[in-house]
Amino acid sequence: MATVDRAGEKPRIAVLGHVEWVEFAVVDRLPRPGEIVQASESWDQPAGGGAVAAVQIAKLAGDCLFLTATGNDSLGERVAPELERLGVSVHAGRRDTPQRRAFVHLESSGERTITTLGPRLRPLGSDDLGWDQMAEVDAVYVTAGDEAAIRAARRARQVVATVRAAEGLTRSGILVDALVASRNDPGEQVDTDDFETPPAAVVRTDGSHGGTIEMKDGTTIEWRAAPPPADRVDAYGAGDSFAGALTYGLGIGLALPEAVSLAAFCGARNVTGRGPYSGQADAEDLAEWRAGRNA
Repeated sequence: MATVDRAGEKPRIAVLGHVEWVEFAVVDRLPRPGEIVQASESWDQPAGGGAVAAVQIAKLAGDCLFLTATGNDSLGERVAPELERLGVSVHAGRRDTPQRRAFVHLESSGERTITTLGPRLRPLGSDDLGWDQMAEVDAVYVTAGDEAAIRAARRARQVVATVRAAEGLTRSGILVDALVASRNDPGEQVDTDDFETPPAAVVRTDGSHGGTIEMKDGTTIEWRAAPPPADRVDAYGAGDSFAGALTYGLGIGLALPEAVSLAAFCGARNVTGRGPYSGQADAEDLAEWRAGRNA
């Protein structure tokens, strides 16, 4: 697990995945059945697992290539311009269906509750998204895609994926260098025996308890969560920022435990900002992490 931290080089990092148009509402608490609650703040913007990871990567690397799919309505048309303003280069296949949406309650306790509307729109290998450029990518994070798209992503030097993309991953048969799963999310429990080619490592997160890295050879490495640098505001996007930062870390040549350390650092910063992007770590925070690592 030797580290080759190419700090002076500009890595090329990509995300293959999905985007949702999300409406956020800040509430004191979730309404009980039959109750009406008043939001103190609300807004809407593109988010979801693929988009949030791509913006986190762009903040660390300076840019990020995002291969995705969008709907055929006005919300779908807004996705690329909004994300490009956040430093992401969007290449999107167009679907003959409305843009997938989501509604998120952000509670005063810091928790988030998500309702999605419509099917997840995933990039396809048949989309004209410039798949040849994946051979020039240092690392890619996969949240959604059909088998052909995921096989194209394997041309990258490192492949990180969420267990929520397991259907496409298992059908593609590719080797995943790091599979990310939450120990506390019932929808993210993983059995590596389901994979034709088991992942080289499974990174399991366990909230404030940190988590584990489970290597293919049976070795397990425990890691600690990083403390947030300020009060916790909300948890939306923390896991996606973790995964994006992990992908960035592997892309610049960090060994997996060090890439996980960076990911934990970025995930902890995310919870200190409102919504998906305001608390994300940037290049200045990255320099702080490096300084702490070398102290």
